[in-house]
Amino acid sequence: MTATTSPTPAPGAPDAPNVLHAPVIAWFDAHARDLPWRRPDAGPWAVMVSEFMLQQTPVNRVLPVYEQWLARWPRPADLAKEPPGEAVRAWGRLGYPRRALRLHGAAVAITERHGGDVPRQHSQLLALPGIGEYTAAAVASFAYGQRHAVLDTNVRRVFARAAAGVQYPPNATTAAERKLARALLPEDEPTAARWAAASMELGALVCTAKNEDCARCPISAQCAWQRAGKPPHQGPARRGQTYAGTDRQVRGKLLAVLREAVAPVPQAVLDRVWDEPVQRARALDGLVADGLVEPLPERLYRLPLS
Repeated sequence: MTATTSPTPAPGAPDAPNVLHAPVIAWFDAHARDLPWRRPDAGPWAVMVSEFMLQQTPVNRVLPVYEQWLARWPRPADLAKEPPGEAVRAWGRLGYPRRALRLHGAAVAITERHGGDVPRQHSQLLALPGIGEYTAAAVASFAYGQRHAVLDTNVRRVFARAAAGVQYPPNATTAAERKLARALLPEDEPTAARWAAASMELGALVCTAKNEDCARCPISAQCAWQRAGKPPHQGPARRGQTYAGTDRQVRGKLLAVLREAVAPVPQAVLDRVWDEPVQRARALDGLVADGLVEPLPERLYRLPLS
């Protein structure tokens, strides 16, 4: 059972969206990367782990952590038995470590509510802690072959260019984008699931944010942006990501010390991580507030045990 209805016309959608499906899927069949979560033996839990890790993180950084994670916790119940701090420790330097806590929370809920099996229904996936609309649709599509609009940054960019004729999608996903994505979905579930993966890969490898390779694109002839002469972006400025000197960098340095520690860490040790005391204290307080660090008496800190 899926949450999406049959395609309906949407602004920017081609009159016959099926003209895009065959060339993109054929390109995917020939050029898709061999990634472990795409292999036939990768179960729903492996797909879910990959989706958590791939959010805002490139594949090359995810692969070693993903493989270590699945070797240690091949089932949700294996992770659920561990303290949440172990998930944070194993997350390493992937960044955005709250994802580790959310994945641990999802594993606990899967174990308690679904007998240790990742649920099939989109609504049940969406009800898990830490699972939003994108992740629920991605797991239902990639793990169970269902028909859902899977809108990550790469897919949104492909659709913006191919269907809407603009260089970049809006900074945040809009209702119009969701309507367009539903209109572009193939009718049958297997093809829709393949289309979701194929359009995502096209955005990752060919229709990239910079230096797009239109000569390799299987739908360049149908692309509205290409036909319009590839006009430059006219919307609000694209947000760039900074890291050096930010609270996020300080949080990462503090967490790195705690991940390496086998015992609670004194405040004095953490104080050596960053020279600026106000920013350091703010970053540490943020980690505590987010549940990533547990304060103890006598100014000691550790990764959370519960």
